[in-house]
Amino acid sequence: MTAALEPTGPFRWDLVSPDQLGSLLDTTPEPNLWFLPDLIECAGRVLARSANADLYFVGRSPDSIFDLLTGALAGTTWRNRCQRLPLSLWSDPDALTSAQVTQFRTNLGHLGITPHHLAHRQKPVAFVDLVHGGRTYQNLFHLLRGWISEERAAWSVIRTKLRFIGITARTKTSPNTWRWYQAAPWAAYLPRNALVSVSLGQRVWGYLADHQHKITRSFPVNRWLDQDTRLPARDPTALAALAEAVSLVAHGRSPEGRTALTAAITDEPTMHQPWLRFLVTELRRPTTSRQG
Repeated sequence: MTAALEPTGPFRWDLVSPDQLGSLLDTTPEPNLWFLPDLIECAGRVLARSANADLYFVGRSPDSIFDLLTGALAGTTWRNRCQRLPLSLWSDPDALTSAQVTQFRTNLGHLGITPHHLAHRQKPVAFVDLVHGGRTYQNLFHLLRGWISEERAAWSVIRTKLRFIGITARTKTSPNTWRWYQAAPWAAYLPRNALVSVSLGQRVWGYLADHQHKITRSFPVNRWLDQDTRLPARDPTALAALAEAVSLVAHGRSPEGRTALTAAITDEPTMHQPWLRFLVTELRRPTTSRQG
């Protein structure tokens, strides 16, 4: 059994209920959301291709998608179905210490992801991340699979509850287009529809993955055991990132943001599915009826 530890992770402001920010951003310049159209299109596709799964955004790269969606979904039945999994998983999982593995399991368990819960939950779990070669997903799968085997949970059931949504930099499509999961040996252990690609314009992908300043500090393996990561950063760079994130949440909550998001969703072939049609109906409700 996993030891009873406290979950660790970097501090992040609650941006859906941002009253705690007070005057923190009063002197911070208004952010330039130049990437917003591409981001909304991507977020809509992530929702539409999720198979009605609960969404877990891995690391920091997809934070802007998370912020936009949590704003848009705040007044819907999906308001608690987007979570962040703030772990950096570049290290070789076989090189982790037993304490690090235990902390990994504690952090996932705090989010409701354990072998037992995966085997008995109704809705699937979908991990969402920006993907280049798929190393983070490979390591995440390896750690999950080892945990499931150790607890002798029903892998035949759990494999149907997992999805990996990879957000890739858009390239020209052709019958020979390479997909990130095609060279991943671990992908063979999952149903084909468990591995999903969503493309994003190369400039925006590069910004989110490599250049965007983040609200939270990086959380690599060597910091997983730290209990002092829960202090917010207040330097000018962090505040600029915070202002951008706050604006994304606000845009998601706005009528214009929800309209654009529903347009992106309704362009998807999965729009015929009842769960997605119901979500679109919720997003189309007037703002006043969605407050509470």
